[in-house]
Amino acid sequence: MQLDFFPSRTLTLYLAKLFVVRIFAVLVMLVLVLLALDLLGTTGNILEPEGNGQAEILRYASLRVPQLISQFLPYSVLLATLITLVGLNQNSEVVAMKAAGLSAHQVLSPLLLTAGVIAIISFGFNERVVTRSNATLKAWTAVDYGPVPVDSGVRANINLIDGDNILTASSLNGTGQEIVLTNVTWDARGPGGIVTEQIRATRATYAAPGWVLENPRRFNVGAAEITEQDTVTVGENLTPDQIDLQSIDVDGQSFWELAGTIEALDAAGRRTTEMRAKWWHRISGPLAAFLMPLLGSIAAFGLARSGQLLVRAVIGMALGFAYFVVDNAALAMGSFGGYPPFLAAWAPFFLFFLVGETVLIRTEE
Repeated sequence: MQLDFFPSRTLTLYLAKLFVVRIFAVLVMLVLVLLALDLLGTTGNILEPEGNGQAEILRYASLRVPQLISQFLPYSVLLATLITLVGLNQNSEVVAMKAAGLSAHQVLSPLLLTAGVIAIISFGFNERVVTRSNATLKAWTAVDYGPVPVDSGVRANINLIDGDNILTASSLNGTGQEIVLTNVTWDARGPGGIVTEQIRATRATYAAPGWVLENPRRFNVGAAEITEQDTVTVGENLTPDQIDLQSIDVDGQSFWELAGTIEALDAAGRRTTEMRAKWWHRISGPLAAFLMPLLGSIAAFGLARSGQLLVRAVIGMALGFAYFVVDNAALAMGSFGGYPPFLAAWAPFFLFFLVGETVLIRTEE
C-alpha cells in the first residue's frame, strides 16, 4: 500500500466526490453573494441609458459571472479543502485511513488529483469564456452600457500618441482599414505639452492617411471658442497597424492570440514585459487550485479532541491566502519590470509548493 500513490479506488472516488461537492457549493455561494453586491452598485448605471431594462441587467450578470468564477475558483478550492479535511478529521476518518497504512500524501492524493483536473478545466474556461466576457464587458462599459456594435474585435479605452498629440477613444471595432473609433477625443498639444486645442467626436474612421472625425466639436483653448464642423481629419501619422499594436486588450485575448501579439510587438521593438508576465500567469494562475489541498492539508492531521483543530484550520487558511497575496504582488512587480516575467508568474507557485510540502512532511511524514 505504501508504494501506491493513490489509496483504493473506492476511497479515491469517495474523497473526490466529497471534495467536488464542497467546491461547487462554496463557489456558487461566493459567486451569488459577490454578484449581488456588484449589481447593487452598477444597476443604476445600467438602467441610465434610454431603453435599458431587465434584459440588460441579466446581460451584465451573464458577463460578470464568468469573471467571478475565474477569480474566485482558487478561493473556493481552498475553503472546500478546509471544510472537507476538518470534517474527515472530526469524524476520525483520517485516523482510520492512517491506521490502514496510508501516508499523508496518499490521504491527500484524491484531493490533489481533483484539484489538478479543476485547474485544467479552469484554464480552458478562461480561454474560451472569460476572455470573451472581458472584451465584451469592457466595450459595453466604455459606452456607458449603451448600444455596442456586434464585432469580435471590439476593444475599449484606446489611447494613442501621435507626436505631441493624443488620440483617445472609448472603444474600437474592427481591424485594419475597417477600424471604427467611438467617443473620440483629439488633444492637440503645443510646447511643454500644453493642450492648445481639443476636438471631440462620436465616431472616427480611417481616411488613408489620417482619421476622419464625424460631426466634431472643436474647442480652441486660447480663444475659448467652440466651433462645429461636418468632418475634420487628424492623426495622419497613425496607421491601422499602429493602432492594432497600441490598443491591445490583454484580458480579452486568448493564450495563443496573446502569444502572437507578443511576437508582433517584439518585432516592432515595443516593450512586452507586462504582457509576458500575464501570458505566463495564464498557466500558473489556474494551477493555484492544485496548491490549495497541499496548503490546507495541515487541517487534516492531528487529533480533533486535542483542541488544536481550529488552529490548524486557521493556519491552512492563512497559508492559502498568503499565496494569493504573494502571487498578486509578484505579478505587479513583473508588470513594471521589477521581476523577470517568468519569475513573476511562477516563483509564488513553486515557493508555496515547497512550503506546503515542508509543512506536511515535518508534521506528518
